[in-house]
Formats: sequence, structure tokens, C-alpha cells
Amino acid sequence: MIHAYVPRAAAVDRLEVQPGQLLPDGAVWIDLHAPTDEERRQVDRQLFVELPSREDMLEIEPSSRLYVDGDATYMTATVITHADAPNPSSDVITFILTRKTLLTLRYVDPRPLSTFAQRLVKQPGACATPEDAFLGLVESFIDRIADILEKVALDLDHLSQKIFHEDPQRIGPSQLDLRGALRSLGRNDDLASTARESLLSLSRILRFSIQTIDLNGRKELKNRLKEIQSDLAWLSEHASFEANKVVFLLDATLGMINIEQNAIIKIFSVAAVVFLPPTLVASIYGMNFKVMPELEWVHGYPFALGLMVMSAVLPYLFFKRKGWL
Repeated sequence: MIHAYVPRAAAVDRLEVQPGQLLPDGAVWIDLHAPTDEERRQVDRQLFVELPSREDMLEIEPSSRLYVDGDATYMTATVITHADAPNPSSDVITFILTRKTLLTLRYVDPRPLSTFAQRLVKQPGACATPEDAFLGLVESFIDRIADILEKVALDLDHLSQKIFHEDPQRIGPSQLDLRGALRSLGRNDDLASTARESLLSLSRILRFSIQTIDLNGRKELKNRLKEIQSDLAWLSEHASFEANKVVFLLDATLGMINIEQNAIIKIFSVAAVVFLPPTLVASIYGMNFKVMPELEWVHGYPFALGLMVMSAVLPYLFFKRKGWL
């Protein structure tokens, strides 16, 4: 699927290019979403660019992701996708910047891209050149990552209160809540790590674009690039902080689980010690020897019961006094 964004006098037209149809003149941004072979050949033929294959886009070495071919600058970035889904993931998007237009090649539908497209239609003055479209897309991804990190921070604060808050009315262990906390920590760690990966990738393509884009003395573009670099640096530090907080809360949660498991084991240990002396007494008087003085004693049975009760109560009182219960 190919969409072209063509600026007009007071608006930006969003046109869907059908297979075999010529690309519109003056398009500042052409978006290719999972293009077919025919659509790829159409773009290659009309814009004189060689679109990278899906396998080339997934390469991780910089020489395959950042390069210049003729008048076109190729930049492939890894961006976060499905951040609101139970399992967040990441995928790649290739930005191809030419003198006349910006091409984006993708096989996913991230929210920042559709958000920027809607804003572009409503605010046509925000995208007068391909460089404006490229920086606008980068800023849209940065805004989305910032929102994700804010959500992670709020969720971690809630989990911190849940883990360390002591409820006096809570009775018994709370392993079920702690297991839920572990699952939530795992998801937040995925979000934070994927956001860090996206920020690192965006920072790389931005540095590469600064070296290759001809700003033509446009001071506003230079200032805009500096602001984006500053935002990327700050968000990277914030993502690292949230990742460290996830590690701390994970250790704390595992520690709480160990404490509650030790408390359960302590109860069983105390119970075993309390019932051990009565068991010993019962075992002694359960022996089948012929000559045992208490067998014919009238008070032998209540004496044995009293001895078992006393041997159980005394250890219990001792543990209670020591505060082990």
C-alpha cells in the first residue's frame, strides 16, 4: 500500500496510489506499508531509488542500516510497536531521504506514524520539505516513547507501594499478589528495554542525518535538530533509571517472597518441635514390653496424657517468650 502526502495551497492531500498509477508530483512524503513486488518496482522506477529488502532492513550492522546511495540517504531505525499490548515488541522502519521527497518503508503500523499523518493533514505548514517530514516523524516517535516511559514510571510507583506497603488487616501470605507484581515487572522491563533500544536507534539515524543532510543555511532546522538530540539524551537517561528501578523492585519482590516462604517454613518447624516431645512420650508408652510398671497403674493413662500436654505446652511458651511465633 502506498500513500502520498502532497502539500497544496492551504492543505496537505493524502492520496492512496493504486497499483500501476503514477506517483503524484510534489509529494513531500511517500509512505510504503508492506508494499507488493509491483509497488516496489513502481517506486524504484519513478524515484530512481533501490528499496532495501525485508532481510536487508533487519540487518544490524551500521553499514546496512545507514548509508548514502547517489542522492538518497538510507536510514533504518528500530522502533517500539504494540506498546499497549500484553507483549510489546519492536520492528524496523527505513527512512529514505531524497532531495524531493521522503520515503518510509515499513511492515508494521506504529501509532506515531499515523499520529504524524493526522497532524500533517490538519497542520499543512508543519511539513514544507522532506527534511521537515523526517524530523516530524522522529519527533512523533520520541513523543510516543516519552508517553510510554511516563506510564512505566507510574506503574512502577504503584508496584513499589504495593510491594512495600504493610497492610495490618492482611491475614496470611500474599504470594498471589507478589506473583502478579512479578508479571507486571516483567512487562515494564520489556517496555523500558524496548524503549531504550528505540531511543538508541533513533539517536544513531539522527547523528547520521546531521552528517549527510544539507541544511542549506536553515537555522530553524539546526535548532530543531539540537532540541531533538537533547530530548533523546534525556529520555535515554530516564529509560536507564526506570530499568534500574525495575531491577531493584524485582530483587525486592523476590526478597518478599523468600521472607513469606521462610515464615511458612518457620511455622512448620515450630509445630514439629512442639509436637516432638508428646510424640516421644506416646512412643515410649506404646512399646510392647511385658514388664512396664505403668501398664497396671490406675492413673497411668491420665499421667501419660498430662505428660504429653505439658511437654507440648512448655516449648510453645518458650518460643512465645523468645518472640519466635
